[in-house]
Amino acid sequence: QVHLVESGGGLVQTGGSLRLSCAASGRTFGSNNMAWFRQLPGQEREFVAGVAWRGNVRDYAEALKGRFTVSRDNRGNTLYLQMNSLTPDDTAVYFCAFGARLTLGRRTTDYDYWGQGTQVTVSS
Repeated sequence: QVHLVESGGGLVQTGGSLRLSCAASGRTFGSNNMAWFRQLPGQEREFVAGVAWRGNVRDYAEALKGRFTVSRDNRGNTLYLQMNSLTPDDTAVYFCAFGARLTLGRRTTDYDYWGQGTQVTVSS
């Protein structure tokens, strides 16, 4: 079992920044990937960004490249998402995900464990 706890969400004005964190505990050893997804109101959960366990492979949703930066700490147990130049379209619940896979994926089915989510609200 892997337990994920997100933090760092909140209310920010357009153009502002937020940094989300996700702490993983439990059976986190071995090859794995961590990622951020978000779910906008009335929409399905979508891939935001992910990083492989050694941090050498990163992937981003095309529309978010250049504004969002994903990273993991050296031990690989904490995932971060730096979000800059936020707009109201970024308002969503952001979820951390953990998957014991050899390759980094973008589908929700590529991940086995999920955090409870953290709300990000960007005001206009």
